[in-house]
Amino acid sequence: MARKSPVLLPWLALVLLVLGLVQPSLGKESPAMKFQRQHMDSGSSPSNNSNYCNQMMMRRKMTQGRCKPVNTFVHESLEDVKAVCSQKNIPCKNGRPNCYESNSTMHITDCRQTGSSKYPNCAYKTSQKEKRIIVACEGDPYVPVHFDGSV
Repeated sequence: MARKSPVLLPWLALVLLVLGLVQPSLGKESPAMKFQRQHMDSGSSPSNNSNYCNQMMMRRKMTQGRCKPVNTFVHESLEDVKAVCSQKNIPCKNGRPNCYESNSTMHITDCRQTGSSKYPNCAYKTSQKEKRIIVACEGDPYVPVHFDGSV
């Protein structure tokens, strides 16, 4: 048994080194995952729920540390939203060339922080709309990573 330990030691050191390098990235949220957390609410139709934004902004962690002032949720399938990345290419608000406008309107909910609300008591106005969405796409596969607006 004592003879094997010198052979096992380098392997053990290598495994620990690899785990040390890989582990920190496990908790990181990719831009595509962040887009889904912040903007996707497939199959949901908040209709007359005026409390929808207050609940969703908290549930989706956009009221931690500060109140995110504006956010839009898209109530379409993830596949339909991903498909926008191959639709009408337009410049983004920041001038980058990787934004796309959906060919058809989508059910969305706009959440806007009310003027009187202050962190940590974030309060939002909920507005249901049907508009074409504009998203920025990146990566391989080419997927939405930023909600740029609606028209």
